[in-house]
Amino acid sequence: MNIGNYIDHTLLKADATLGEIERLCVEAETHQFFSVCVNPVWVKTAKKFLSHSKVKVCTVIGFPLGASTSETKVFETKEAIVNGADEIDMVMNIGALKSGNTEQVASEIEAIVSASAGRALVKVIIETSLLTDDEKKTACQLVESARADFVKTSTGFSTSGATVEDIKLIKSIVDERMGIKASGGIRDYTFAEKLIRSGATRIGASASVAIINGRKS
Repeated sequence: MNIGNYIDHTLLKADATLGEIERLCVEAETHQFFSVCVNPVWVKTAKKFLSHSKVKVCTVIGFPLGASTSETKVFETKEAIVNGADEIDMVMNIGALKSGNTEQVASEIEAIVSASAGRALVKVIIETSLLTDDEKKTACQLVESARADFVKTSTGFSTSGATVEDIKLIKSIVDERMGIKASGGIRDYTFAEKLIRSGATRIGASASVAIINGRKS
């Protein structure tokens, strides 16, 4: 299994430097990762570094809490696409979901999908560690109904990250057209492989080089 093709090579820490972003892009191109995932401020830079590469540029919206207004998320999305983002990983309004305000959650995802239509793929981070199984099911159904492209498990900034159980649960809920991105706490080849065999079609990781080399980060 060529796990490298599944990986969004990720650097989202607050103190990331220009040199680290450049290294991230070089590593992604060298190891043929699917994309780099960077904060919005680095999208234009990453796109420049990867201008002659097949590696995509992914960025995060409403990150990491999902608590920005819908209008802010839409603006972030449009700006990111103008700057060169190929993929958008937006954080769902978790508080709205847990409050039972599914219309607000759906409307926001639909707005992001609309803003990205024909220009960028949309993944929705549902932050599984903060949800019950029933809430995970509702979240997945809302993401699918809004015509987003992926359900993504985690930001990597919450109480825990991806689990095999959550990937299996998400796979049992969404249609086959939906992608499933596992992220958060993925640091070795064995775990990444288990997640893929359980249904993950993309892996978000900062330990990507260690993963493909079969080492634990």
